[in-house]
This record gives sequence, structure tokens and C-alpha cells, in this order.
Amino acid sequence: MPYAKAANGVRLAYQTAGAGAPLLLLAGQANNHHWWDGIREDFETRYRTITPDWRGTGDSDKPDEPYSTVGFADDVIAVLDDLGIDRAAVYGTSMGGRVAQWLAARHPERVHALVLGCTSPGGKHGIERGPDIRQSLIDPDPAVARQALLELMYTPEWLAHNAGPYNTVGDPAMPAYVRRRHLMASNKHDAWDVLPDIETPTLIVHGTEDRFNPVANAPLLAERIPHARMHLIPGARHAYFDEFRAVAGPLVLNFLDEVCA
Repeated sequence: MPYAKAANGVRLAYQTAGAGAPLLLLAGQANNHHWWDGIREDFETRYRTITPDWRGTGDSDKPDEPYSTVGFADDVIAVLDDLGIDRAAVYGTSMGGRVAQWLAARHPERVHALVLGCTSPGGKHGIERGPDIRQSLIDPDPAVARQALLELMYTPEWLAHNAGPYNTVGDPAMPAYVRRRHLMASNKHDAWDVLPDIETPTLIVHGTEDRFNPVANAPLLAERIPHARMHLIPGARHAYFDEFRAVAGPLVLNFLDEVCA
């Protein structure tokens, strides 16, 4: 297992597969590289995929200290440096999309193309999930809370015909303190002021039925990032990239092929 080292010495695990130009795939909050299982294969015939394990997840170190989306972006740069990669395309989903915003704004020379999936600018301008959604996710019965999360990720039809395992509902080996650290990092994200600085060609993708990270965030990003494109996938919930892989995969590939050619 290869490891990069953050500035403060934290070891950061990462995985690579495929061949071609580098493509960073950034997972959601409290998830590791398995978020991309069954999806990264769509990109590996034309791109060298790189999937970091966020600090606190997977095989990365798990320090009990404050985390932030800015800090996660610095961790991603450490991974690129360890690989000797000067510039990569970046596809970030959910919290990974929040981190990707900082990558493109703070390290524009390192980002060749940017895809922001089911994400938000955060802060006072971001559209938050409703109180009913938040309440359902903290139900005292873990089974009820898990089912609520699954139904925010996937449509009932998908769940009825796909028994799992589901790779988008959190790293099961994460300590509880890390889950709290990840939640705080995501909740404190606010990239609104730097979004107009992003000059990287950008595609924004979101499911029209996403209530976990409301779809209203997509046009906010599209209007704030210069020349960004937006594509909404009808009927999709938060895990659009998984359930609607047959639509989302080619959509993102076509964009990357056009921009990275």
C-alpha cells in the first residue's frame, strides 16, 4: 500500500489503477476509496485513477485533531507530490466536491479539469438539507438511521433490486471521533468567496431528487464559477454516480476527454 505524508507527518494511503492521464477521484464524507468501487473502472481504460483515503478513513492515519476541507485539499496535494504528478483532472463528489473546490481555487496549476458532483459551496450561501432529513440521520436506532441514509442515496426502485453491499454509507472501520471530525469539516466548508477565482474548465453534476445535498446547490456553483457547465440527472438522488452510472460515467468521460485532449 503506497502512502504519502502530510506536512504534519500524517500518513495518507492511496490507490492507483489504469493508465493514461491522471484522474483524482475524491470520495464523500466519512468514506474511503471503496466509494468508487464499480465506478472507477469506467475511467481506467483512458485515465490513471487515483483514490486517496481521507485522513481518518481506510488505511490512512486517524489523528484525533480538527479536520477541514482546506486541510483535505492539502492532503490531496501531498498525494500528487508523492506520485510525482504535476497536474491532474479532479472529480470530487459530495464532500470530495467541497475539497475539489479548494484544490482548483488554491492550486490552479495542479488541476487540469474539474468535475463537482452532488456538492455545495457551503457557508451561508449553501442550501442545507432540511431539519427532517437531519433528524432522520440521527435516529437513536442505528438501523433506522442507516435506512434513512440509504433512501437519501438511492431511489426505492434501486434499493428493491440491489441488496448491497453499499459503498457510499460510510467507512465501517472509522472510529466515532473521526466521524465527528469529518462531519465538522464538511459542515464548516465555505468556498463561496474563492469560487469566482476558479479558471479550470468545470462540469457540475447533480441528481434532481437529491435531498441529502439539495439540488439547488448546483446552479449556485454554476453561476459562481466562471464558464462552468451544469448537468442535472433526472430522478437521481445523492449517489447518482452509482445508481445512474450508465448516464453519469459517459457524461463525465466526454467532458474529461474534451478538456484533457
